[in-house]
Amino acid sequence: MKRRDFVRYTTLGSTAFLVPAFLKGFERLSNPYLGPIENAYGVSGNKKILVVVQLSGGNDGLNTVIPYRNDIYYRERPVIGKKENEVLKLNDDLGLNPGMTALKGLYDDGKLTVINSVGYPNPDRSHFRSMDIWQSASESNQFESTGWIGRYLDSNCQGAQKPYSAIETDGSLSLAMRGETRTGIALESPDAYFAMAHDKYIKAVSERGNSSLLNGTDDIQKEDNLHYLYKTLAESGSSADYIYKTSRIYKSTFEYPKGEFGKNLKTIATLIVSGLDTSVYYISLGGFDTHDQQNQRQDKLLKEFSDGIGVFTDDLKANNRLRDVVVMTFSEFGRRVSQNASNGTDHGTANNMFIINGNLKKPGIYNDAPDLSNLDNGDLIYKVDFKDVYGEMVGNWLGADTEKILYRKNLSMGLI
Repeated sequence: MKRRDFVRYTTLGSTAFLVPAFLKGFERLSNPYLGPIENAYGVSGNKKILVVVQLSGGNDGLNTVIPYRNDIYYRERPVIGKKENEVLKLNDDLGLNPGMTALKGLYDDGKLTVINSVGYPNPDRSHFRSMDIWQSASESNQFESTGWIGRYLDSNCQGAQKPYSAIETDGSLSLAMRGETRTGIALESPDAYFAMAHDKYIKAVSERGNSSLLNGTDDIQKEDNLHYLYKTLAESGSSADYIYKTSRIYKSTFEYPKGEFGKNLKTIATLIVSGLDTSVYYISLGGFDTHDQQNQRQDKLLKEFSDGIGVFTDDLKANNRLRDVVVMTFSEFGRRVSQNASNGTDHGTANNMFIINGNLKKPGIYNDAPDLSNLDNGDLIYKVDFKDVYGEMVGNWLGADTEKILYRKNLSMGLI
């Protein structure tokens, strides 16, 4: 098996195996990449970080960023349409869902950009296929086995060279985080990740024998693929130690919303402020497939999302890190313009994206509101290709070669 196939097809990417075979004992795991910590919060504050927020299930963009003065909106959504007096108004045409007060505050402070009508040509309305397209940054008629963040890791640019250069706060790794030769790390918490690495190490010592495993004297040295396997696992074990130790530097006192999303945002803030040398974080909030009773379900989720991001940005701002971090949100598709018979919405196409940063070049509403009078079989027509937004993130923000990652030259949107 080729090395690139090994990385792609084994569960190494989701850290199922962590055996630091070339280390002389787990308790003495050392990190070859970790330099001296300069201050109480780990870093000098000049490292650029991207936080990707996935709203899984197909969030309804029209009830997130609401065209509250558009008669077509109310005609097509007589029950689920948000009343004008409920909307958190951003300008004379658009406003936010009533539960998104924290994002409204970011907008008022010039720290939020709203991009309307984002999508791609020939859209697919399947959750799985459309999510693959967004995560791989492929064309709708192409099938990629690597993700756009994974290809960023493959690029070897500054900031993408460590095993922990990209971290997903989940138990498994998304396609977006899988590269040809490198992958991100999936962890639910630094403590759990460290404990799992310890357990795998103990099990490996027990099964292979302490001396041969630690000293590398058995047959693993004779097989190139096994040697590569154990070397890679050793790096993962070292990463577990580094992440665990670094996560102890800063303990946030901010009160995040209850639930997995809030907990994971707190983990990311802790690692950023502590100075973990990671360039990309990936976090998900699910439940947006609102085919019925949408208002009750989506309103709750959008409040959870907005409140969590509000505390997260407050945490970063208090520690002088908000200017160093860009938050980018996406969902695999939007919903149809018309409500359905169950007071919900069905799978649609174009959607909105949020960009959050402490020093945005174009805060506010980036482009025109969706055109509800010009639809494609009842669906919104995209105006901005999501890969251009990705290009802004990996090219202008992270400083990578967009041709290697997105197969196109970066045409700057001027956001950051």
